[in-house]
Amino acid sequence: MTGTAVATPKTGVRPRKPLMTWKQILLMNIGFFGIQYSFGMQGTAVNPIFLKIGADPHDLPILNLAGPICGLVLQPMIGAMSDRTWHPRWGRRKAYFLIGAIGCSICLFLFPLAGALWMAVVLLWLLDASNNTAMEPFRAFLADKLDDSQLAKGFLTQSFFTGAGVSLANFCIFLFQKWLSAGEFLGVPYWVLAAFWLGAICSITSVLITVISTPEDPPTPEELEELKARKAKSGGAIREIAGAVKDMPASLHKLGLVYMFQWYALVVYWQFIALTLAKGIFGTKDPHSPEFEKGAAMV
Repeated sequence: MTGTAVATPKTGVRPRKPLMTWKQILLMNIGFFGIQYSFGMQGTAVNPIFLKIGADPHDLPILNLAGPICGLVLQPMIGAMSDRTWHPRWGRRKAYFLIGAIGCSICLFLFPLAGALWMAVVLLWLLDASNNTAMEPFRAFLADKLDDSQLAKGFLTQSFFTGAGVSLANFCIFLFQKWLSAGEFLGVPYWVLAAFWLGAICSITSVLITVISTPEDPPTPEELEELKARKAKSGGAIREIAGAVKDMPASLHKLGLVYMFQWYALVVYWQFIALTLAKGIFGTKDPHSPEFEKGAAMV
């Protein structure tokens, strides 16, 4: 693959890039599958564990602050930093993919073994930070690699892997409870460990497939000079984020307002759905009861 990733500073015209095959587009997006499996576990499996190790249901919103804070602060910062990055070996985005995937895998492996609430909260912050470190550069990776005529296909493929990863995460919780209902390790049911540990494997494996199969396009000498100039500016990433928000089309500002209300509802759903099902269908609020585990698996 050859071709530049961004428009040349002199002409401002985005050069045409070599078209990628369906197989190449699938391989470059498969890493998103593991990231979204991790997000799926974070959304629906973390809060039952919080409750199991002693959290008060009224405290769930404050315990889940990692998600909105990292999404609001860390995600745009990582995106701006990756825009200003180039390394001869690791490229522009791949280092962020790998750091995020490794962090996700470690946190998913350790999370079900957290024996204290403070440990689980720390792991959630690290997990969400890792998810956001990998996710935003992954989105930008498509714009780097794909010609304008293939961008829609690329983002639709990414959306497919998004849905597949989240769906598998939730479905595995249900299936593993059926298949591994008996037995515990350090007081943790086998089905809980299996769901989290499968996520740890998916996270690093799927990202490695993308990293190994899809090379990044090196910038031109002019683009390298521009990157060096951007790095030299103090606070450049923050200014770029502020400039992007200011220059954003009015329709995107309106869409942001819509998303604010949408995500409010989604966060409430994720935090309380397991508790709601356990209480409403199985008549229990005891997180140590088999009925509560059935409610969590129904999510």
